[in-house]
Order: sequence, then structure tokens, then C-alpha cells
Amino acid sequence: MGLLTRLMDLRGRGRGDSFFDGERLPLGRVPVHVAVIMDGNGRWAARRHLGVLAGHRAGTRALRATVKAALRAGVRQLTIYSFSTENWSRPRDEVEGLMDLLGEMIDTEVPELDEQGVRVVFVGRRDELGAGLQAKLAAAEERTRDNSTMTLYVAFNYGGRGEIVDAVRAALAEGVCPEELTEEVVAAHMYAPDMREPDLIIRTSGERRLSNFLLWESAYSELYFSHLLWPDFDEAEFARALRDYASRERRFGGRGGRDLA
Repeated sequence: MGLLTRLMDLRGRGRGDSFFDGERLPLGRVPVHVAVIMDGNGRWAARRHLGVLAGHRAGTRALRATVKAALRAGVRQLTIYSFSTENWSRPRDEVEGLMDLLGEMIDTEVPELDEQGVRVVFVGRRDELGAGLQAKLAAAEERTRDNSTMTLYVAFNYGGRGEIVDAVRAALAEGVCPEELTEEVVAAHMYAPDMREPDLIIRTSGERRLSNFLLWESAYSELYFSHLLWPDFDEAEFARALRDYASRERRFGGRGGRDLA
């Protein structure tokens, strides 16, 4: 059985449902796009009397588990908040370590992601990164650009407010008049215009805020807050988030059936 066939079987195509972690979720209840705010690496390390970079490295295991779980569930887009524009204010050794860690992960993880049919896209202000890291980002995108099983968006040097500003600037630079600016025009100039608005945003570590993440795209996203620190996040917790999402009624500003009863 080929890889694509196995993935299609796990996603439940042709059966009218999706198999996930031993349970079946109706395909209509599986979020197309899940975004994750990976929070708690530093606290995880501190509780173990380790340096913060040890926490970030431990977090890579949770990322692998999350990608695996998303593929099994049939999620088509997964976005991870890896490094924010505000993170530059952290200690220099931590920032440099995160830059090195991203480069290492590209080298070690992208080949397997490519084999799994995952397209990798980086969103953020990459021109502020080192030339070597920029080259790695571009190479990873080029290698995986034709993959279609799932798209993994990596938000690195990313800020939601900055993305909106950059989108408006890009539109104006193209000659769009201010009076012609619409939501559709701005959306077309975001970092990843083909990114679907997240159906579900997960944040770990018990914090309950968006922290400048996908502010434009998350207008009607469902939110799930996990008490687990990011390195402890696993497939079981991802499954709980998806089951919680499946139990909700999304109204997008309208009225649901229960409101009219």
C-alpha cells in the first residue's frame, strides 16, 4: 500500500467519516485549518532546572506529534507560531539559539515532511533574517511546493499587526487607491493569500490570549486553551481539541438553530 493510499485511508475518504485516534469524526466536523500557539517551552525547562533552549528543543517533539496527528485527522492546513516579531527582545543567546534550531529543523524535518506530502510555507518578515537562514527557508519551500496532502505554515518573525501593515503597504505600492481598499484587497496581499482562515486556534500553557497571532485571519476562529506546556502537548491533547471543536456550533455572526428555538 502506497503512502498516499495509507493517508487517504486514515483520513476516511470514501467512508463518509474521518478516523482519528481510534474515534470517528464526521468529515464536516474536522477543521480544515488548525493554528497553534506553541507556548510554555521556557516554563517547562525551568521546572526541570534546564536552560530555556532545552525547552525549545523539547518542543520540537511536540511539533512532530502535532503534524502527525493533523495528518491522521485529515487537517489540510496547519499553522504554527514559531517566533514572533516581539521575540527579538529576548536574551541574545536564546534568539540565536532559536535561529539555529530553525535551521536544524529544516535540515532534519523537511525531508520527511516532503515524503509525507506536506507543503512547507514560511510566513513573516524573512528579510530581517540572516542570508543563510533565508536560503534554507526558500529551499524548503521550493522542495515541497508541489505537495498537496497538507500545508504547514511556519510563522517565523511574524506579527499579526505587522502583517496587516505590510499588506496595506503592498497594495498601495501596486497603485491601489485608498478608496479602493477593501477587505478582499487587503486579504489578497497578506503573507499567504491562499491560507484559509483558521477554523480552530489552539494555545498551550494555560494562557488565554492571541499574542499578535493571525489577527486578520482569526476573526471567527474557534479557540481552545490547553493547560499543557508545549513540550507536553501530544496527539491525545490534539484529539481533545478536535473533539471539543466538533461539539461547537459555528454561526459567523448569524443565528444558530438553538437561538431560534
